Amino acid sequence: MAEEGVDFEVNVNVGVDRTIKDLQKEFDAVVLCGGSQKPRYLPVKGRELDGIHFAMDFLPQQNKRNEGDTIPEKISITAKDKNVLILGGGDTGSDCLGTSLRQGAKTVHQFELLPHPPEQRNENNPWPQWPKIYRVTSSHAETKGEVTEFCVSTKYFSGKNGKVSKVHGVKVKFGDPDPKTGRQPIIEIPDSDFELDVELVLLAMGFVHPIHEGMIQELDVKLDARGNVACDENKMTSVDGVFTAGDMTRGQSLVVWAIAEGREAARGVDQYLMGHTNLPHSQFL
Repeated sequence: MAEEGVDFEVNVNVGVDRTIKDLQKEFDAVVLCGGSQKPRYLPVKGRELDGIHFAMDFLPQQNKRNEGDTIPEKISITAKDKNVLILGGGDTGSDCLGTSLRQGAKTVHQFELLPHPPEQRNENNPWPQWPKIYRVTSSHAETKGEVTEFCVSTKYFSGKNGKVSKVHGVKVKFGDPDPKTGRQPIIEIPDSDFELDVELVLLAMGFVHPIHEGMIQELDVKLDARGNVACDENKMTSVDGVFTAGDMTRGQSLVVWAIAEGREAARGVDQYLMGHTNLPHSQFL
């Protein structure tokens, strides 16, 4: 891409190191592809205790260690010799599991709020939809048994001297779908409350929307109901000449969707700058 004429500027946080207003003056079109980086928060008692971290505060540190970097002790997050709890059963949770095992965790438990996925597709999940089935990742294959507990809700954390020492949870089930919204209520199962010793809790519950502070607030761009950057069919935002693509507008998703969105944004930019375009619409959007 560099050989094709793309200039890369690394270690630049737009909205912090450079303002988006300056970029708008310098370029005729700007595409926002900053991803969905705002992690889902867990609003329960004891969340503020030391030892409870977002997954993306934990995982990048190990990547840096693998590259030979030294993480200062005062900010280092490690699972070594600890009872570890991972909240979230997705890909990020799987990464936390594998990393915790390799760091030498004493025990690792993983809680997922949703039910155990089926072994095979349900009738309401036909091809070519993404198959919502149970999968064993490479990280789970490293364990000696099932570590993920499904239909578990975290009620609160307790600790000693400001550090987390226990998680208090309850088993749940899902009720019948609401006729209007289709949402299933979460129902606590009586007498299923429990507690578990933990010294490290990793929150891997997904991301809700892009970070609004900084660039997005500076642009005053319109957002959709979920807090993502809104756009039209050409991927242009509410601000003239500013486009968006990927997780920043779609929400947390797969890289194949990001590629498709990027192609569609390129088509929109070409149309905007040239008044016409020979680029095709993405067949996936």
